[in-house]
Amino acid sequence: MRALIVEDDPLLADQLSQAMTQAGFVTDIAADGTQGEYLGATESYDVAVLDLGLPGLPGIEVLTRWRDQGIGMPVLILTARGDWTDKVAGFRAGADDYAVKPFRLDEVVLRAQTLIRRAAGHARPQIAAGRLQLDGQLGVITLDGMALKLTAFEGRIMTYLITHRDRIISRTELSEHLYEAETDRDFKSIEVVIGRLRKKVGDGIIETRRGEGYVLRSA
Repeated sequence: MRALIVEDDPLLADQLSQAMTQAGFVTDIAADGTQGEYLGATESYDVAVLDLGLPGLPGIEVLTRWRDQGIGMPVLILTARGDWTDKVAGFRAGADDYAVKPFRLDEVVLRAQTLIRRAAGHARPQIAAGRLQLDGQLGVITLDGMALKLTAFEGRIMTYLITHRDRIISRTELSEHLYEAETDRDFKSIEVVIGRLRKKVGDGIIETRRGEGYVLRSA
């Protein structure tokens, strides 16, 4: 999963990035509203963590512009104030959830994970896909009840495929949700890793649709 963190406090942004990376996210950081608005409009993210008090462009304006452009990624807003009017303004602009500073890092991670699951139509942290099951909170993927030994990159691919099971995922879409903004996106590496995953989960679970992409079958 890929997250955009728009936060002007470098220490907090780094702490959020580390916490989300440990939970299996790939993260990009924007230090002001202008950069954040641009990244959110030009890159593909599963969730955005957006501070309201930003230099350059206020967080509410960033969110409003995203929604006006039809960008529907879940957005968790951060505010240093507990004033309800800030939360109301955020929700009116299109926010999906909020956290008031100071907050626990693991709380933000859990809220972000929940927003992603809800956006994909999953209400619970455990997502079943046939013989596979993803525990989104623990970051564990099991096959017939046994935990799979996966590299971090393999885990990110499997998490995305399970979350979007039974849907064709193009190589472009998959790469957009696996790599950071400044990283070269290597389709060949994805194909190699998909081959390794097939050996770990068995034939027939991950299908390749020639010219279209991949499908993880849940039945």
